[in-house]
Amino acid sequence: MGMEEEGVARGGGGKKLALASIGFADVRVGAVAGGGGAGAGGGYKEDLLVVGLPKDDDFDVAKVVGDVAVGLPDVGAAVRNFLRNREVGEFMSGALAGAMTKAVLAPLETIRTRMVVGVGSKHIFGSFVEIVEQNGWQGLWAGNTINMLRIIPTQALELGTFECVKRSMTEAQEKWKEDGCPNIQIGNLKIELPLHLLSPIAVGGAAAGIVSTLVCHPLEVLKDRLTVNREAYPSIGLAFNKIYQTDGIGGLYAGLCPTLVGMLPYSTCYYFMYETIKTSYCRAHKKKSLSRPELLIIGALSGLTASTISFPLEVARKRFMVGTLQGKCPPHMIAALAEVFQEEGIKGLYRGWAASSLKVMPTSGITWMFYEAWKDILLAPELHT
Repeated sequence: MGMEEEGVARGGGGKKLALASIGFADVRVGAVAGGGGAGAGGGYKEDLLVVGLPKDDDFDVAKVVGDVAVGLPDVGAAVRNFLRNREVGEFMSGALAGAMTKAVLAPLETIRTRMVVGVGSKHIFGSFVEIVEQNGWQGLWAGNTINMLRIIPTQALELGTFECVKRSMTEAQEKWKEDGCPNIQIGNLKIELPLHLLSPIAVGGAAAGIVSTLVCHPLEVLKDRLTVNREAYPSIGLAFNKIYQTDGIGGLYAGLCPTLVGMLPYSTCYYFMYETIKTSYCRAHKKKSLSRPELLIIGALSGLTASTISFPLEVARKRFMVGTLQGKCPPHMIAALAEVFQEEGIKGLYRGWAASSLKVMPTSGITWMFYEAWKDILLAPELHT
């Protein structure tokens, strides 16, 4: 924006005007000075908007334009402030961590799926070579779109909800120590709820699993339909329409109860173990922050531990869902557990644990590594103020 001032005689030698010229594309505007004008062509400036302002020794044209500019909204600053909000930064970090983890591990997921289904080679390297020869390198990321659509909101909700609930629970417990815990009045009987005994980390982990499952379960259903029967469900849009027209909203939440039963203990253990191991490690080594390899290892160990503890429920959930498809469904999850135990013993409750661990450990480790890295980037100004 260009600025220039000119003294222009007005009338017979009176007051002067300051001409503030502001550049605009393809605009020609003439400012006529007084009654006689500024000349036939002299008052016109190509591509300039010429405005007559009173000439005063104390009048600063640049200051006026600056004041106008200050009055305009700064969109960039608003966006930066929005992203620096703690909660927004945590949700964004979770989404980015989930996307990057899925992009890194997509080839392993593709190979694992082929081996489980029984397509091609039964060995990892042989399956890898077959995929590259048949479909090129991009074949290793086949079907990754639906995984991305599922994992980005899932991880954003999980990690963001965990942080928010953990922080809120910690603040509430501090308040309860001062004011006393909530209580229930039943007649003359007053019962104080010992909520101060609850672990904020465990509560945050449970809330993270519940919220992400409730919101993102339809995406999981779509992914399963696309994976199992690609011919009947050739695309995400067609799969959604077909499920909705056939079963309504309930069809998008098929199997929700068993999923919640399996997710709740896993999510609680997963976040509790991660925070506990990380805190203990930092205290033992007198560290305030951890390196990326350390976060990778701690994340992998937390995923392995949580998977081991909750794996029997995952086996029961799969037995329950398979039984539903075959028409001989156990009445509830406990019955499914008992059925597996009677048929195969304790080993049956951990059938497939090794293969699951090979998937859970790298996923968990890489997710936490990327999540903490993105938090450092997005929340650095917030965390150091």
